[in-house]
Amino acid sequence: MRIVIAVVGKPRNAALAAAITDYETRAARYWPLDVHEVREERASSVSASVVMQREGDRLRERLGGARVVACDPNGKSFTSEEFSAWLLRAREAGQDTAFVVGGAYGLSEKLLKESSMKLALAPWTLSHELARLVLAEQLYRAGTIVRGEPYHK
Repeated sequence: MRIVIAVVGKPRNAALAAAITDYETRAARYWPLDVHEVREERASSVSASVVMQREGDRLRERLGGARVVACDPNGKSFTSEEFSAWLLRAREAGQDTAFVVGGAYGLSEKLLKESSMKLALAPWTLSHELARLVLAEQLYRAGTIVRGEPYHK
């Protein structure tokens, strides 16, 4: 099983970028992890739907045939234990899984429809940078839960 994190844009804040890198590095100890950042679309002369469609096309190119999980505030909520059990089942089934995080306007309708699941990282809307950090931390936490390590208390 391979996990792909496909995100729009790079973190702009250095401290946030460092935290994201730290948790993605930690998560990679437990799950084969590929991270892909795609270019953010400029919204100065086009509508939000065009921005989401173009960013969605870029994200789709990075998924490599994996099962797509769209990070969306209207998606399914898991506890950390439930998420780790879900990931473990995916690993045991040999399913590559791609988590996609949209840009400032979110994910395109097409990408949302193509996803096998929508995952809520929080009950409120997060910036795409914070969503990426939350996802990375939860992937790391899930790995520690699966191995019975003390990080998750």
